[in-house]
Amino acid sequence: MRNKSIKLQYLRIVLVLFVLVGGYYQTVAQEKEYQAIDLLPFRSSAGHWYGIKDDGNIINPLPEKPRYNANEITKIADNVLLFQRNNGGWPKNYDMQAILTEEQRENVLHAKNEDHTTFDNSTGFSHINYLAEVYAQTKIEKYKKACLKGIDYVLEAQYKNGGWPQYYPLEKGDYSRRITFNDGAYMGIMELLQQVLNKDPKYDFVSAKTFQKVETAYKKGLECILAMQIELNGKPTVWCQQHDEVDLSPAWARAFEPPSICNGESVSVVLFLMNIDQPDKQIIAAVQNAVKWFADSRIYNTRVEMFKAEPMESKYKTVTMDKKVVTDESAPPIWTRFYELETGRPLFCDRNSKFLYSMAEVSRERRAGYGWYTYAPQEVLDKYPEWQKKWVPEHSVFSR
Repeated sequence: MRNKSIKLQYLRIVLVLFVLVGGYYQTVAQEKEYQAIDLLPFRSSAGHWYGIKDDGNIINPLPEKPRYNANEITKIADNVLLFQRNNGGWPKNYDMQAILTEEQRENVLHAKNEDHTTFDNSTGFSHINYLAEVYAQTKIEKYKKACLKGIDYVLEAQYKNGGWPQYYPLEKGDYSRRITFNDGAYMGIMELLQQVLNKDPKYDFVSAKTFQKVETAYKKGLECILAMQIELNGKPTVWCQQHDEVDLSPAWARAFEPPSICNGESVSVVLFLMNIDQPDKQIIAAVQNAVKWFADSRIYNTRVEMFKAEPMESKYKTVTMDKKVVTDESAPPIWTRFYELETGRPLFCDRNSKFLYSMAEVSRERRAGYGWYTYAPQEVLDKYPEWQKKWVPEHSVFSR
């Protein structure tokens, strides 16, 4: 009898193990059936989480950095749901691929009622898009529900003038209330709304009522973009990194990011406008003027060289590199990130907010740690001829 009892217990254990192992492989098989979704939109936030120590983080990355595979889309989406706050938005600078411990999950859950939510570092709109993609593949209701909650958050965050702040709900005492082009915030929202309006199949669950709200928000957002285009000597140029939320004028961001004509951040704005089908006269004029500014503000025979240098301790980190501008007749055209509002001169700045007119004058920590030059406007110039022939064949800014 005893031997029989042992055999029965043994069989039960084997059966349990069989079920568990079978369930595991079934889960793996189900995950493999899903198509991986592009995780590039999450790279900025994830990079900040791993690369910058922040005592304000809810949780910090584990030393071994375990992560889900790209095709484990429901597990990644569950992280997206976990980090979504009760107001519908998300905090920035966490990795949605991270495999979290139970303690980490509990800490994130405890922060659900906090309102420190943002569009910075591609936050919010990237999460909404990912959830929509996951729902399209899985038809799991919780992902659709969270996606719609996120869209409602975006709509609620919009200013009456059509712009969006960096953080919503609004916070006091810093530049987070400004209308923000930095890190793709504004244009990321506009691209999300545009996908809904273009009836992208992954958003086919959006109701007629929400669709109408999205359409209104998109139109207001577009009008705000056109109203913020900066003029220099009476001629429209491009945009600033951030604009005042009341009068729409160029505004300070961080201490070394002055009100200025900002070529890098303006590229995504111009490309967005160029991709609009059947553009009206205002949009055409905005593109024409922006392209003319990019062409006129090119800098030739210039290259930025980065090199190793003696380690230097700063308040923020150990600096081991440096940069310098060198003359190079073979170099492609380049642009500075900032141009002065009143003069159009290349502009630099430091943590003390002092205006400078060469990168060499910037302190080493900021000189090496910030992108003072950019090649980005070349993409606009390369795409312009095709756009111009399609929408204004009689008028190229290059033939003025």
